[in-house]
Amino acid sequence: MAATRPTVIALTALAPVSWGTTYAVTTEFLPPDRPLFTALTRALPAGLLLLALSRVLPRGVWWVKAAVLGALNIGAFFPLLFLSAYRMPGGMAAVVGSLGPLLVVGLSTLLLGQRPTARSVLTGAFAAFGVSLVVLEAAGTLDALGVLAAVAATASMSAGTVLTQRWGRPHGVGPLALTSWQLTAGGLLLAPLALLVEGAPPALDGPAIGGYLYLALANTALAYWLWFRGIGRLSATQVTFLGPLSPLTAAVIGWAALGEALGPVQLAGMALAFGATLAGQRAPRGQRVATPEPFSFASKNGRKDSMDLTGPALRR
Repeated sequence: MAATRPTVIALTALAPVSWGTTYAVTTEFLPPDRPLFTALTRALPAGLLLLALSRVLPRGVWWVKAAVLGALNIGAFFPLLFLSAYRMPGGMAAVVGSLGPLLVVGLSTLLLGQRPTARSVLTGAFAAFGVSLVVLEAAGTLDALGVLAAVAATASMSAGTVLTQRWGRPHGVGPLALTSWQLTAGGLLLAPLALLVEGAPPALDGPAIGGYLYLALANTALAYWLWFRGIGRLSATQVTFLGPLSPLTAAVIGWAALGEALGPVQLAGMALAFGATLAGQRAPRGQRVATPEPFSFASKNGRKDSMDLTGPALRR
């Protein structure tokens, strides 16, 4: 029995909620100053596990597509995200990340042929403003490299989200296999970079091992499977409007577990960002939301599909 749209939205929302726990787990359990090693241990073990479960490898042009999506969603996004977090306060990084819905609206216009609406633009702006109220109280001094890394990370994930929807999946391939391809490809890109920059892996104690297991299994393997599954069943804009749930979750955990304060301004920001997230789940008027058409069906419908991003968009 097919899941209803509210159920799909709720399950997809678990991904950014899980990602909102990353900061607390990293700071409380993991070795300091090892962002690339942490990114690698999140991506590659999760990708290999899901690959073993799905037992499906890419074929033909999907070797290239999987590598591109893996680089955008994992291989580039993870280290850029950690670089921004180490170079500037996490609050500012979260604000830059909250601009993702606006980037996805713009990229969906270019790559999916979906016209931006005033409602989607305003909702994205309100979401970013709400997140800024929550996390910017102790923003501190900005770092140019950190800001650039945060912008690049947000752009990378936004582009990966839109391309994941544009390309869909090959015939007979489920979201589990597609997720495994991207995590494995991203992890393989990160492996030599982590070794060259950070050297040998650090010594790990019990809490660190538990933290890395959580990040690899729940925070990455399960969360990214839910995320890419959602992209296949919702619009790219709907999915990315769930992103503000990540900094909101981090703020709640900081208050509940780490003793951080939540004042009236932050609570108002949380309400505004959460309201924008809910508003972003309304499908645009007249837009049909359905499962993306698999790649291998293109020739049967008299179309030619390719890697050309300037051609007509593949409609969902």
